[in-house]
Formats: sequence, C-alpha cells, structure tokens
Amino acid sequence: MSVADEMHALLTEAFAPTRLAIINDSAKHSGHMGDDGSGESHFTVEIEAAAFAPMNRLARQRAVIAALGDIVGQRVHAVAIKASVPEA
Repeated sequence: MSVADEMHALLTEAFAPTRLAIINDSAKHSGHMGDDGSGESHFTVEIEAAAFAPMNRLARQRAVIAALGDIVGQRVHAVAIKASVPEA
C-alpha cells in the first residue's frame, strides 16, 4: 500500500470526510532536504469534514497530524494541510 493510500484510509476512518484529496508533491521537492528518493516524501492533504466544525485552524491541523500517526515526521518529511468544514 502506498503512503498516499494509507493516509487516505486513516483520514477516512478518523473523520468521514465529505471531500478528501491526498496530493503527492514529492516530485516538486526532488533533491531538496527531506527527499529520501522514495517519491513519497512530501504531500498536501485537502480534507473537508463536519468533524472540524468546533475546531479552529490549528486544532484541525493537529487532529489531522494525530490521525496520521507515525507517517508525519517519520515516514514523510512534510505534509501541507488544508482542513475545512463543508459549506451549509
């Protein structure tokens, strides 16, 4: 299972998002710090879920990082997070 697929499964289980995109940005960072040559070192997560409604921006990012477990910081160098609430 790819890291992106694992991230998708973890975030789906944790938040039941209405929209979720895992974008692999690793090619943009080839040769940069944190590039381990795996092609899975840098990601953008765009997630929309009702579970984020009571949270501010920082709390949403922390919740996403917590749901990803050891992926962030150990298996992936960087994750940009765009977490939002579905529009009513």
